[in-house]
Amino acid sequence: MGKFSRLGHELYTGGKSYDFVGRRPLWYAISGGIVLVALLIVILRGFNFGVEFTGGTQYQLSGLTSSQATQGTVDELRQAIADSEVPGAEEPTVATSGDAGIIIEVEELSQANADKLIDVIKGVVDVDDDQISPSEIGASWGKTVAKRAIIGVTVFVLIAMLFIAVYFREWKMSVAAFIALFHDVVITMGVYSLSGFSVTPSAVTGLLAILGFSLYDTVVVFDKIRENSQPGTLRKSKLSYPEAANLAVNQTLVRSINTSIVALIPIGAILWVSAVQLGASSLKDLALAQFVGMAAGVFSSVWVAPRILVHLKANEDEVKLAERRARARARREVDKYAAVPAYTDDMPVQEAPEGIDLDSLEEGEIDFEGDDGPVVRRGPAATGFGTGRIAPPARGPVEESGAAGRPQPTRKPRSQRGKQ
Repeated sequence: MGKFSRLGHELYTGGKSYDFVGRRPLWYAISGGIVLVALLIVILRGFNFGVEFTGGTQYQLSGLTSSQATQGTVDELRQAIADSEVPGAEEPTVATSGDAGIIIEVEELSQANADKLIDVIKGVVDVDDDQISPSEIGASWGKTVAKRAIIGVTVFVLIAMLFIAVYFREWKMSVAAFIALFHDVVITMGVYSLSGFSVTPSAVTGLLAILGFSLYDTVVVFDKIRENSQPGTLRKSKLSYPEAANLAVNQTLVRSINTSIVALIPIGAILWVSAVQLGASSLKDLALAQFVGMAAGVFSSVWVAPRILVHLKANEDEVKLAERRARARARREVDKYAAVPAYTDDMPVQEAPEGIDLDSLEEGEIDFEGDDGPVVRRGPAATGFGTGRIAPPARGPVEESGAAGRPQPTRKPRSQRGKQ
């Protein structure tokens, strides 16, 4: 934990940085490829809709003893029906109903397959024919749930985008957050289609739950980007807008990882128990949608949303100005004197800016800064090696130093300064 804490401190202060905003073509290709694959899976495989959406048959077992209406009997019935290979009953939904009943839901069956299913039930539970009550399940309820879910998602997205635009006073952040949200939903749908799990109301509920988690993480990152990219902050930090955005992602990276781990551990445990041990479809449908959506939400808030935001703001005047300042500053900081040209006889003469008297300048004096850095306007370079470097003048008298073995600048005590 100590190393992780130090890493978080270095990421926050800028001592260590990972490039999440750069390499735009590469990361766009990776994210776009993942989304494209997910869409192709959905188109080619489709979804395995549950009986709530397609309709089916429900078998109510009543009059059972307390020793029969148990979770053990439910698990045994589910396994026996799934192994019976009755068409339409490959993924049954089995649950207890009160203290003396069990409910079994399967797809719509023909009369012959229904008789086979009843024989399987009787082979597990000692019941008579009058204790088994079949009934048809209509698809109208599932369609109503789907319709209201679509309406709910649309309203939620519109309100969330409006809130982000008003809070940050930046519509481009709303667009970036929406694209990241679309990225998460499509990936979740692709994984769900690939898994073959039944689409139930629980799965729809899980899909709706990940919308809020994805936007929450994105808003936290955007808030840090806004803090780092204020005009005064950019000038003080000497960063360009992409650098400030990348710093914000690094500063929130540890928080994003911690939040995702805390959220994914219990969801993963529910998914494992429900899918592997219990086989409870309602739980595994909910857990799978939430687990995949939360993991995709962390990825999009770190790699997708900030990069899209930087891309959208790249043409703004303030962003361009900060970028030019950062490039010029980077060139100067590589070597403060490398931009000073060595004097040659055929060096072209440049006109002095208005208000600058060239005759008043000493040899090798730096007059002003041009677009490419400091410019020497008069005299040869102070060094005689043709390197273009100007040695800075000593701040005090130079005398021999016994300790260094060479001439060193000396400095008088404060009480002796200014005296002859």
